[in-house]
Amino acid sequence: MIYLKSLFISLLFLSTSVVFGQALTAKEIIKKSEEKIRGGNQVYTEMTIEIIRPKWSREMKLKSWTLGTDYSMVLITGPARDKGSVFLKNQKQVWGYIPKFNRITKLPPALMSQSWMGTDLTNDDLVRESNKVDDFKYFLKKDTMIDNLSCYQIELIPNEGTDVIWGKIILFIDKVDFITLRNESYDEDNQLVNVLKASMIKIMDGVKIATKMEIIPIEEKGKKTIMTIEKLDVHQSLDAIFYSKQNMKRVK
Repeated sequence: MIYLKSLFISLLFLSTSVVFGQALTAKEIIKKSEEKIRGGNQVYTEMTIEIIRPKWSREMKLKSWTLGTDYSMVLITGPARDKGSVFLKNQKQVWGYIPKFNRITKLPPALMSQSWMGTDLTNDDLVRESNKVDDFKYFLKKDTMIDNLSCYQIELIPNEGTDVIWGKIILFIDKVDFITLRNESYDEDNQLVNVLKASMIKIMDGVKIATKMEIIPIEEKGKKTIMTIEKLDVHQSLDAIFYSKQNMKRVK
């Protein structure tokens, strides 16, 4: 989910940008980037999310567990009004549990493009994030510089018939460490909708990642969502049974 947005890309050296003397293809770069999205096959994360609006702001804290690209569990730990809310991704389905209603509900397709918990993420981001290799065609564009780092520029166009809410996505991926420093999402009319900026690169539990991510809606001034990773553990040992609807009320 929130570990969502192509941010945690694999720790590699510059020499890995060449395979047996041949430059990496756009698809190979995307695969390498998605290896680092997870930091490993199983990852535990603690994160703070700040939602900023022109006249107010609020902070939310969460814990998340992921298994590969198919399973994730997110537990909201603060503020008090949201504490205990849980979101489960199982394959391409998303379920939500709100304690005060004591009910588990499946998110229908009609809600997938709506905001997740009032942030600038969508419910679709919970499902879609690590499926770029299967859902898009890739086009390697001219290299560019982001924060004085040389970056690959890759354009992603949805495959025909794929249920993707974006018309295209452009990624700017650091050529040394394969960290996505910028993610631009466009609508079907080729208009830029939002930009994700990544910064504060650190090594956490042996994995080099961007620990701060800002999602900025282009046409809504004064609005953004800031996600900060506080803890990363890539030595989990959970199986698929953990990611069940039955466990949503028990996870802590």
